[in-house]
Amino acid sequence: MNPTSTGIGFRIWGADNVVYGPVELPVLISWVKDERVTAETWVFSEKDARWQKAAQAPELQLFFARTGNSDSAAPAPRAPAALGMKPGSLRRIKIFADFAEPQLERFIQFMEIHRVKQWTEIVKQGQPGDAMYLVLEGELRVRMMIGGKETILVTLGVGEFFGEICLFDQGLRSADVIANHDSLLLKISTGAFERLLKEAPDLAAPFLFAMSKTLTARIRADNKRYRDSIAFARSAGR
Repeated sequence: MNPTSTGIGFRIWGADNVVYGPVELPVLISWVKDERVTAETWVFSEKDARWQKAAQAPELQLFFARTGNSDSAAPAPRAPAALGMKPGSLRRIKIFADFAEPQLERFIQFMEIHRVKQWTEIVKQGQPGDAMYLVLEGELRVRMMIGGKETILVTLGVGEFFGEICLFDQGLRSADVIANHDSLLLKISTGAFERLLKEAPDLAAPFLFAMSKTLTARIRADNKRYRDSIAFARSAGR
């Protein structure tokens, strides 16, 4: 069988819980090579009319031969620069979606990789901030302890980021961030960010622009919640 033959449609269950496709085999293979599809990614074959993990799909077994084709978990991800993570993996992060491959290859040099176990406290409210984090795998919650009780502010999934404000003011953390599941994070320290600005301003500009669009969307959503809460309080007081 020619591994790049076309005509078979595939759908991919993304890490963001969105189904992508249908796409033909050459596109799916390119996603495997970019690590946008991993051995554990669920793939639907229209030919077989069933879902299976990518490592078990006959058309893809060649590409996952090193990791095996069983239901066991894929090997732990490797650190970007030191252990060879493919630049395309960064496209799981929303703010890198429009970056070209050469840009991603260079950006990796400014990152560190962090594997965290479930229930790990990544940042703690009131402590000085020294880095931002991007979620490559897993899920986290942002919380505040009020009166001894946990209040969850937001849940963060694959492709999202947090702690970015400290890159600019290195101020105190405003909330705790806890891992709901085992997670893989990419860290950009304040020192790395300063190097990025000095050594690669052509990368810093699109990075900051993409980040600002996400922050703008957050502010708009917060403003709407604030308006809604005021409207509700006023209507309840009548």
